[in-house]
Amino acid sequence: MSTSEIIGYIAAFLTTLAFVPQALHSWKTRDLSGVSLPMYTLFSVGVLTWLVYGIMIISWPIIAANSVTLVLACAVLGLKILHLRD
Repeated sequence: MSTSEIIGYIAAFLTTLAFVPQALHSWKTRDLSGVSLPMYTLFSVGVLTWLVYGIMIISWPIIAANSVTLVLACAVLGLKILHLRD
């Protein structure tokens, strides 16, 4: 594994890990008052675009990080949308 791949995996791990607390907090409390719907929508689309890019260039750090981050971001986004009606 090259140094650039190691750096990529470290970056992927850290940036993905950063979303875990928000997703867990949102799931446990169902309090999404501090979550911006437009921001999470744009963020989720951006992560999806990064995932597509990673697939196109076959970069496993990008694919792995953005796959997990997309799931977490969409979970928060989905909860936000569901709780708009509350």
